[in-house]
Amino acid sequence: MTTAAKTPAANSPTATAGESRTEHGVDVGVGAGAAATASTDPGSTGAAPVQTLAELSEGQVLARIFPRLPDAATQLLGPGDDAAVLRAPDGRFVVTTDMMIQGPDFRMAWSTPHDLGWKAAATNLSDVAAMGARPTALVVAIAAPPSTPISVIEGIADGLRDCCEALAPGCGVVGGDLSASDALTLAVTAFGDLEGREPVLRSGARPGDVVALAGGLGEAGAGLELLFRHGVDANGVPDAALASAVREQYPVEVGAQLAPSPPIDLGPAAAIAGATAMMDLSDGLFIDAGRLAKASGVGIDFAADALGDSIGLALGGGEDHGLLATFPADAVVPEGFRVIGTATDAAGAVLVDGRTHEQGGWDPYRGWDGALG
Repeated sequence: MTTAAKTPAANSPTATAGESRTEHGVDVGVGAGAAATASTDPGSTGAAPVQTLAELSEGQVLARIFPRLPDAATQLLGPGDDAAVLRAPDGRFVVTTDMMIQGPDFRMAWSTPHDLGWKAAATNLSDVAAMGARPTALVVAIAAPPSTPISVIEGIADGLRDCCEALAPGCGVVGGDLSASDALTLAVTAFGDLEGREPVLRSGARPGDVVALAGGLGEAGAGLELLFRHGVDANGVPDAALASAVREQYPVEVGAQLAPSPPIDLGPAAAIAGATAMMDLSDGLFIDAGRLAKASGVGIDFAADALGDSIGLALGGGEDHGLLATFPADAVVPEGFRVIGTATDAAGAVLVDGRTHEQGGWDPYRGWDGALG
């Protein structure tokens, strides 16, 4: 889940939901009751009107999306029917789903459409990898105000494609859904192949295991802090130009927040190396380590010097989307992982150098002020 949701912003246009139906293998229902409106691309001078979803038929929207999306290597039947058909060589498949909603999960002034598509894919790919599986396919549902320019949906499709090609080659988009809503919403379901291995659960850690991390820690949280501090106007409203300047000055931190690149290949690598437990880091190291500790009946003691310069951001920043894993003490930890602590017999406890630490992290029911941005 994401945390970009703490400052006021103008409301998005209201959408009238239309009747959904299946077309070209995707259930669609974009603004059937909404009047067509003219709009302009974000950042334009307003001189050139652009096509919005309300001005296009369902078939026209789909025709703009499908050519931009990647095929899945496992697909036997892709978009074009009521459902896709995929190969499952293992006889089992991993499945997960995650949502991104304008307001609690992202701000349109800060993220490009490409960012949104990339992040929607990346966060789901990471969950599949955390089970020790290799991502194979995505199903993507998008609901948007009818006034949304079609270029925004095209940009999201491009982000989905580029993320799959960069982080999980062979994974593709095999279907989805289109509808209308007051706020832009993306819901992605991801599938994965265990390739004959057992899934790596949260519940397998044992006292004495080493705790290791693959991926960044704290950069995404730092990027979010920078956006809330410097990417808003005098009234605290997210501002696209200011956010662009922040991103240019702090590309690593802001990039980690808006377009993360989880170490997808290291999920299967960890499983092969004998990981006893593993999970994706989405809500902050402290919260997620606590979940793994509770599931496994162990404690986790982090080494402070392994958490970077800001222990607060490392533990509570959230949205790192790295992989937290435990390995037997005598195991060879795969390259790309670094040891950051040990599993103890203090069931459920999360400590730093043997001491308690203030809890941090993201809770969507307590961290959003209701603004859309």
